[in-house]
Parts: sequence; C-alpha cells; structure tokens
Amino acid sequence: MSGEHAAQAAREGGAGTGATPLLEVRGLTKEYPGVRALAGVDLTVVAGQVHCLLGQNGAGKSTLIKCVSGVVEPTAGEVLFRGELLPVGNPAESLKRGVGTIYQELELVDALTIADNVFLGHEPRAGFTLNRRQMEQATRGLLDRLGHGEVEPMSRVGDLKPAHQQLTAIARALSRDVGLLIMDEPSAILDDREVDTLFEVVRRLTGEGVGIIYITHRLDEIAKIADTVTVLRNGATVATELPADTPSDELVRLMVGAKPETLFPSRPQASGDVVLDVENVSGWPVSNVSFQVRAGEVLGLAGLVGSGRTELLRMIYGLEVPTTGTVHVAGKPLPTARPDLAIAAGLGMAPEERKSQALLLDWDLIKNVSLADLRRFRRAGAIDRSAERKAAVKHLNELDTQPRRPEQIVRLLSGGNQQKVVLARWLLRSCKVLFLDEPTRGVDVGAKAEIYRVIAELAHAGLGVVMVSSELSELVGFCTRILVMRDGQIVGELAGEEATEEAMLHLAVQPEPTQEVA
Repeated sequence: MSGEHAAQAAREGGAGTGATPLLEVRGLTKEYPGVRALAGVDLTVVAGQVHCLLGQNGAGKSTLIKCVSGVVEPTAGEVLFRGELLPVGNPAESLKRGVGTIYQELELVDALTIADNVFLGHEPRAGFTLNRRQMEQATRGLLDRLGHGEVEPMSRVGDLKPAHQQLTAIARALSRDVGLLIMDEPSAILDDREVDTLFEVVRRLTGEGVGIIYITHRLDEIAKIADTVTVLRNGATVATELPADTPSDELVRLMVGAKPETLFPSRPQASGDVVLDVENVSGWPVSNVSFQVRAGEVLGLAGLVGSGRTELLRMIYGLEVPTTGTVHVAGKPLPTARPDLAIAAGLGMAPEERKSQALLLDWDLIKNVSLADLRRFRRAGAIDRSAERKAAVKHLNELDTQPRRPEQIVRLLSGGNQQKVVLARWLLRSCKVLFLDEPTRGVDVGAKAEIYRVIAELAHAGLGVVMVSSELSELVGFCTRILVMRDGQIVGELAGEEATEEAMLHLAVQPEPTQEVA
C-alpha cells in the first residue's frame, strides 16, 4: 500500500475499526525513588495521523516519549509498534524499527553541514572514507521530499535560521526510514511564518503514512495540525482520542484538573518615573533604537526571529557591545559591556536560552537563586547558608516551584519550573528593570498563568519590565505597550489595549513603501 493510501485508510478507519494501530502504549508506568513519573498511561497512534500530546510541565510527557523511543526503561507496561513489542531501554533498536524522535533541543552539530548532521552515526562509506557524494545526494533527496529542495545540503548548520535547523533534524530522522516521528515542542523556536512551513512538512509526512506524536504548549496549533489529542495529568492519561476542535478551555481544564480562570491578570499600567532610558543604540543587527520604560509597566517587544529583539536586550545589559548609543537606569548612565555594573544598577535578565545562559544545571535551586546577590549572605568572609536558604525558599515558594525541595538539582526540573528558578533569582535581587526574553517558551498553560501573575505583581510593585515574546497573543493580552521591531529597528508602537496580532504581524513583516525621488 502506498504512503498516500495508507494515510487515507488510517484517517478513514482509525484505531477503533480494526485497523492495526501504528503504536500502542498500554499501562505504561515509570517510578523513580520517591516519584511516580508515569502511572498507567495508555496511548494509540495511527499511521498518517498527527496525535497531539498535551499536559503541564511535569505531567509525564517527556518520560512517556523517552520510554517509547527506548531512552528510558519503564517500570511496568508495554509498547507495541506495528503490532510487535518494542524492546525496552534500547533506543538503537527502537530507531532501527522505525521510531524517530526530535527533542526540543535539536542536538545538532553547528560546525558540521546539513548532510553531515543527517547521517551522523550512520555515514555511508566508500572503502575507508566517507562517501560524501552519496551523503549529499541522499540529503538533497530528503530535503526535496520535505518540500525544501532549495536548501543546500552542504550548508553549515550553525549558519541556518531556526526553521532550517528544524528541517535538518526532521531529515535526519527520515534518513532512518521512520514510520513514527515524535516531535517535542517543534515550534518553540520558530516564528509564525516558520511554523506554517513546519506544518507543511508535517502534512507531507502524514500524507506518506508517517504517524506523528506532536507535543506542544501552544493550544492554538491543535486545530491547525492535529487529528486527535491525548491529555496527561500527574503521569496518567485523563483523556484520549479527543477531536482536534475540542475547545481550548476544555483542554486547559483537563490539563490542570480545574476550570481555568482568566489566563492574563489585569494589564499593568505605568505608575511612576522613567526607570530605563535607551537612546540611539546601534550595533549589528540593531540600528538606532530609542525607547523608555516607566515604573509599573510591561513593555512588549514583538518581531520575527532575527529582527534584533534579543540582541537589543543583550546590548543594553552589557553582554554585547553597541557601536553607538546611551543607556540610563533610574537617571544614571550605564557603562557599556559591563553586565556586573548593569546588575548593580538594578537590571535583571531572564535570557532566551535558560539552560545554557541562565542556570547552572548541576547546582541546586538555592544556589541558582542566590547567585545574583551573594554579598547579602556574606558573614565574616563566608556565606551564611541558613540565611541563603531561607531567602531562596521564600521566593521559590512564592512562585509555587515544584517539587518543593530546594536542594533538588535544577537539571531534574521541568522547563516551567526551571523558568521559575530564574525569576526567583531576580525576585531575591529586587531589581528596578527586568528583561524577559521568551519567558514562557516551553512552559505549560498553568505555569504561564503563574508567570504572568508574578510579572504583574512585580510591575504593580513598581518594577519596569521589558518582555520579548514570539507568542503574539501574550503580548496582546498582557503588555502595557508593544514596540514592533523589523530589521533591527523599531517600526511601530501599539497601545496594549488596542493592539491586535494582525497589526503586529503587519508591522513585523511589511517593509515601508519606498518614496520615489523626483
């Protein structure tokens, strides 16, 4: 049966009409010392369908896909692929049988080409050397299959935009001839146009009969891409085979176990003096940017990936060197390229890549939180560990960080709780201005609401907040004002109450009409 016919049969027949499911997960349980990560999960995936998997951070999604892919050995239960039991704890065998996984961190080698990454670990050989001609031709064929034959297989991965890096990861999985592709937060690093490109690739694959498990925290994606939905909560299946048009409120209720309240708190309003004044800051790719932030407001920065939002924050904070411009914090000039002086002046930053840029993953929660203000705990040349612990725990508890074990290693926390650790650090520091770069990326709905609440409380207490986000809905729903960037410049400002996603996207995408010179 061709891939197209297999997909059609799967869509028409489904799992409940006698068609053999592509994947069956039965009663899957995984226990760690003191923690039950999975509690009897059931899941069925049909060839040619997109099965969305939802759940809060810590609900068991990552553990489930690691069990299916063979990375983690379950305590009980079984996984069947194409009607046969998959050997547990054997990722090489799972991949050999046709189960491919693309994790949120793409695990690509930036210094290598697309072709090198696609065939990494199973390179074709010609005698004792790599058959690079075969690698290039095969990679070109995979990119054609994905509808992106214009991408050059010998391009260096580190030079690619995020969408093409995601494409490389998919091509690498397909080079193993997978029948089931697991995608963990594939849209997290993409802007709206790149997400559309990703969806086109997904539709091509399901049209060929590939089954896809698609994990996302963006509920608006479900109606666009899913065929069916499963929801996990506390390690158990609470609903499965839900239709893709299930209302978002119902999905949130299933995920959190209660009817959701309003996701966004009341919109913060500027209530004080200027706490940040940026004048004519330039430096690649930023060009002549000026703006002010007042105490009590949340200023949103919108724009496509590559518009210069992150670089602008890094220049102000001192992590990158601008070529021109001045910055004042609470009326005092801030030297360039001195993040230590920026922190001392009252700036805090939660960066886009929290794992690599904000957290010490093998340190405990206490040390990660106290890191920005160790001087306050110094007593006679040593750190007062009791005072340090008390202060860190106070702010971790304010954010409802889970689990409530401050000696826990940060690496073991879910993405949402890792983000809370970063925020707790700046709560402890009591800064004047807080930069938040994609603060809810990879964070579930419940944790998002909690983070919004904390940001609103900080603003109401007089803090100025600058928030970069690729999720236009949260900028519209939450920010006092929104600045839109394109090609390193601010091209528009929208009042939060009047802003729409369409207006922001129009500013972010459309170049200004050129004026003819007479």
